[in-house]
Amino acid sequence: MRDRWLADGTHLQFGVLANAWKETVRDAMADIGANLEAAKVQVRRAITRRTDDPAERKRMFTSLKADRWAGDPFLARQMRKHWKRGSNHTHDQIVVRADRHNTVTDARGRLWLAVPGLERRRMVRIPLSTSVAPTGTLRLILRGGRVEVHYQMDASLMRSSQRPCGDRRLGVDKGYTEALTDSDGQPHGISLGQLLTSESDRLKERNRRRAKLRSIANTAALRGDHAKAHRIRSNNLGSVKRDLQAARHRAQVRTEIFTAVHRVVDKAATVVAEDLTKHFAGRKSLGKNINRRLAAWTKGVTAEALKSVSERRGSALVHVNAAYTSQTCHHCGRLGRRDGDKFHCTWCGVAWQADVNAAINILHRAGDPDIALHTPHHEVKQILQDRTDRHRTRLPVQDSSPAIAERRANHPNREQQVGSRSTSNGPTATSPRTRS
Repeated sequence: MRDRWLADGTHLQFGVLANAWKETVRDAMADIGANLEAAKVQVRRAITRRTDDPAERKRMFTSLKADRWAGDPFLARQMRKHWKRGSNHTHDQIVVRADRHNTVTDARGRLWLAVPGLERRRMVRIPLSTSVAPTGTLRLILRGGRVEVHYQMDASLMRSSQRPCGDRRLGVDKGYTEALTDSDGQPHGISLGQLLTSESDRLKERNRRRAKLRSIANTAALRGDHAKAHRIRSNNLGSVKRDLQAARHRAQVRTEIFTAVHRVVDKAATVVAEDLTKHFAGRKSLGKNINRRLAAWTKGVTAEALKSVSERRGSALVHVNAAYTSQTCHHCGRLGRRDGDKFHCTWCGVAWQADVNAAINILHRAGDPDIALHTPHHEVKQILQDRTDRHRTRLPVQDSSPAIAERRANHPNREQQVGSRSTSNGPTATSPRTRS
């Protein structure tokens, strides 16, 4: 692409130096490649769900890795589904190489960044609002009349990376009112729900007013009063203040979530969490306000925080299959009923705090020999129901599945612990007629 633009003269319309636009094109192509690899992860999961034949799986995996998926109908459909056309919300940006910029400090101690300009041997100087000089490759973004300077930092040199992690093993469950709840019953990031709710309600009211003003401007333009329409659009429907408010809100949410994850890692050397990259389709019909608030439920930021903080501070992050962890009693292992922040176990007759119950189940799921990370949810439910039936009738383990039998052979102690815990803590088995 770079050579083609040089040959046909497309690069002349960019208005920046050759090094700048070439590095920018290279960065954009790297983003496209990363998006492609992320889509392939989803397609590999679809291949695993589609067939159990090792030869067929190997053929599909090989075609996918070699980018020959267009000739296979199934792979082509899956790639069209998961590799969607990207959209870039950042404009007016360039990438500057590490050897093409420098920083200087003036007599008043103010830091300035100098980057090459269009005039030969003339640098463009940008005042920085920080005392830390940016290093390495820079990304310069012109947004709202300001210049943003983005660059990478060595995570090992950050102050938070010097904090030691704990020595325990904790399970965590992501919530809405709080960022995380650990298996000890302690919530972390308790202000997250209030931040998301207040911002959602503010956006609802602001968008209502903007829609009214936009309607007035459109009506004025239809009447021929273009001056009034222009005044409304330029003075009342701008995006500078809106973008600054959105950036401030995102920063507050990230701070709340990262602080919560740091507090979890302060206690844990191993953090067991659900795979937040999966997509779950809800079957309940919720109201507009709830749907709008849940749309801002920041699963991606939480997944990023767990991965980043764990790597920086030396703790282990273990992902597990979280299917039915919020609908299963951690005490007896039976399916119950969740109502808001309460979980009701009809067998134990106890109401647990729902997030704490889910966090304990997530912790136990890490050593479960029957439920793997990508086990389908309907199979997870069947496994849980089979266990309930065995506990109720006190039957020994009888499973004809070779895969599950192999996992049980590899985890004999885990099955004994589950059986002993269920026998000692479970209620006395009675017939349904006697219980009722």
